[in-house]
Amino acid sequence: MRPSSANSLAGKICLVTGAAGGIGLAAAQALASVGARLMLSDVDAARLDGVVTDFRALGLDVHGMHCDVTDPASVQALIAATLAAYDRLDCAVNNAGIETRNAKLAEHDDAEFDRAIAVNLKGAYLCMKHELKQMLAQGGGVIVNVASVAGLGGAPTLAGYAASKHGVLGLTRSAAIEYATRGIRVNAVCPSYTNTAMVQRMLADKPSLRAALVNASPMKRLGEPEEIGLAIAWLCSDESSFVNGQGLALDGGLTAW
Repeated sequence: MRPSSANSLAGKICLVTGAAGGIGLAAAQALASVGARLMLSDVDAARLDGVVTDFRALGLDVHGMHCDVTDPASVQALIAATLAAYDRLDCAVNNAGIETRNAKLAEHDDAEFDRAIAVNLKGAYLCMKHELKQMLAQGGGVIVNVASVAGLGGAPTLAGYAASKHGVLGLTRSAAIEYATRGIRVNAVCPSYTNTAMVQRMLADKPSLRAALVNASPMKRLGEPEEIGLAIAWLCSDESSFVNGQGLALDGGLTAW
């Protein structure tokens, strides 16, 4: 799934959070490939600077800004910087997120739970809040949130992460209904385990878990960030103009079992 036109987002201003690696970077690359102009953000300023430098070396129109999505002032500053650079915001990809360690709920670390909710859920809420304000002012836009298949069902030993991603889908669906007549579409992608640094950290010392995840997938492999990025670009484009309020499972058939 990808936009069929190489210029399907030509001139559109697209914001991507968590863009210094993984799915965020892949989304930025996919959006740029179909003509988007980019504002990229990440909490890791050094890595983000490297991504922006690489993109500009390719002749792409891109700006970058450090942002902590748990901080309302930082999110507001990011939206203000986007408008200062480009005057509008056509698409927003809210990807910034963190993982949690595997533990059954009764053994879950309270601080780790709070951090997952703060980054994955409240971070998405804060970004959406200020993105929506701008999109309402300008007459429309598209938001794509990065959730997870862990937000579509139970996720044993990942209860805190699953709770945060269920919440992201709740925000997605609620906003999609609220603003459907205002020219704004809101959707989410729900990847299963994807070959990113985050997942590699989770699997580093657990070869048996890697094998179990691969075997659980009908396609017998992990997803690739580029596959998720292309789906995000499609959701941002007019080719998905009647898709609204959806949590698109990108899971190799895992949820079809």
